Amino acid sequence: MKLVNPSSGYEKAFHAFYDDFSKNDPENANYYQAAKVDFSSYVQSLLDESKGINLQEGFVPCSHFWLMDNKDNIVGLIRVRHHINNEFLALECGHIGYDVAPSHRQKGYGTAMLKLALPKAKLLGIPKALVMADEDNLASQKIIKANGGQYVKTVVGKVNKWPIVHFRVECE
Repeated sequence: MKLVNPSSGYEKAFHAFYDDFSKNDPENANYYQAAKVDFSSYVQSLLDESKGINLQEGFVPCSHFWLMDNKDNIVGLIRVRHHINNEFLALECGHIGYDVAPSHRQKGYGTAMLKLALPKAKLLGIPKALVMADEDNLASQKIIKANGGQYVKTVVGKVNKWPIVHFRVECE
C-alpha cells in the first residue's frame, strides 16, 4: 500500500473508485462526480488546491492523496488541510478527512491510510492534527484511535447539525 498524489495516470483506477461509491454509497459519490465529468480538470483542481490556487470561499490549501493497494486500485482518499483557521473547519472538519471505497471497508485500509498521512501532515507544519468523526461513525473513530487519537470533545455542528467527535493525533 502506498499514498500517491493525484495524477491523470490513475484515471481508470479513479473511475473504478467512483463507480464503487456510486453503486454502494451513492449519497457520498457526489463528492467525486466532477472526476467523472472531466478527470483532467478534477486532478488539476486537487493539485491547485494543494498550492492554494483557485480556492472556493471557505476553503484552505489542502493536499490530497490516494491510497493504492498492491494491484494499483484506489481503495481510499485522504485530505490534509494545511490549516483550519475558520470556524467551520475547526468545528466540523479538522485537519484530515478520508474516505474508503465501500467495497474495501473493514479491511484496515482506513487505519493504514491515516498512518501514512500523518508524516505528510507533519511536513506541512502540523504537529498534532485535529481529526474528527461523526458520533455515530464508530468505524472512523476506531481508525483514529488506532493511530493514537486522543479524545478532545464532542460538539454539535453549526452547518451539519449532528454530534461530531474531536480527536488530537500526533503527526509522526
